[in-house]
Amino acid sequence: MSIDSSIATQNILHIDKRIDELVKKIELLRYVNPINIEEEKEKFFTSKYLTDPKFLYPKRDFDKFKLHSEFFALPLDTIEDERIRNLYEEIIYFYSGLIQCIETIGEGKRFYYNSLRSFGSPTEADVENAKFILHFEEENKQEPVFKPKFTSTEAEEFFKKYGAKYNFTFNIEHSSTMSAIAMVLNSTKSLVLNKGHKYSENEIGILTNHEIGVHMVTTMNGLQHPLKIFSHGFPDNEETQEGLAVFSEYMSGNLTIKRLKELAYRVLAVNGLAKGYSFSKTFRSLHNTFDLNREDAFYITLRAYRGGGFTKDYLYLTGLKKIYNEYKNNADLSVLLTGKVTLDFKEDIQYLIANGFAVKPTFITGSFAKNNNKNETINFILDNLK
Repeated sequence: MSIDSSIATQNILHIDKRIDELVKKIELLRYVNPINIEEEKEKFFTSKYLTDPKFLYPKRDFDKFKLHSEFFALPLDTIEDERIRNLYEEIIYFYSGLIQCIETIGEGKRFYYNSLRSFGSPTEADVENAKFILHFEEENKQEPVFKPKFTSTEAEEFFKKYGAKYNFTFNIEHSSTMSAIAMVLNSTKSLVLNKGHKYSENEIGILTNHEIGVHMVTTMNGLQHPLKIFSHGFPDNEETQEGLAVFSEYMSGNLTIKRLKELAYRVLAVNGLAKGYSFSKTFRSLHNTFDLNREDAFYITLRAYRGGGFTKDYLYLTGLKKIYNEYKNNADLSVLLTGKVTLDFKEDIQYLIANGFAVKPTFITGSFAKNNNKNETINFILDNLK
């Protein structure tokens, strides 16, 4: 069904285009990653884990007051379709929250409370799920597949080879100022690799399916629609997008107990943050109580505490459970690959497709075609998460 040329439709397209122009200025991950991670890590280790790091952050390159006013000046009352108008109202409130997050990065509790409003925090059930996962014995870390062996430059070749499966092109960059070992920047269609990390074969299997197989796929699909909201993101899309990405690891046969434990530790780190623990107390909890090595404990704690308290990390596990449940119920996951969309808006996406405002996904995550997971323990864990 093609889109019509009525005034009502043009009003929607005009508002959508303007939101897209504004949103391109506020990619949160560009601002929340500290620029002095390694220096502060060494100081923290030297202090015997007692002195909290003091992180520095990139400067904003937008006028926060002007951006807020431009969002709320959009004439949503000109959208006649109530369902679409309500969607855009939620989008504006969601992005207003992200602006508040960015403008308070590095300001402790102010950032934390804004992050809490945007991403929430773990429930008791989420924490119990994390502790449940930690009871299982992980794979032997001495196996060759888990050994760090590839520099970011060497790993780049694997990502290029995997990306060649899809009929799109993307950029690959290297950075020394990131807390993750790889991430996709939606606005520039770029995969960024951590310059200081050495990648194992398993990590490359995880990241190719996670970052390119889902995050880059949804980036490219998001550009195919008349409406730009599919590209810049629906409200609260992180849980669905990360859930799909970890589910892709599972379907490709790369998800391990070790990886599930990493996601569980992230939940516990965010829970420590929510309880008011200091960086050092949460680190010591992961390192001493839960026996996580100090390097991993530092970076997982960093991910949760960056900016002043970034709660997003617990959503990987909750998102995986929700997507896994959809899969077990034989739901069509392809609609969730249409862009940076949210499971809760599944019916709205189908409505937009039916009315010519969106199209079915051009690119489909390759791992979704067949379940290649051979680990029955992982099936048991996913089947028994609350």
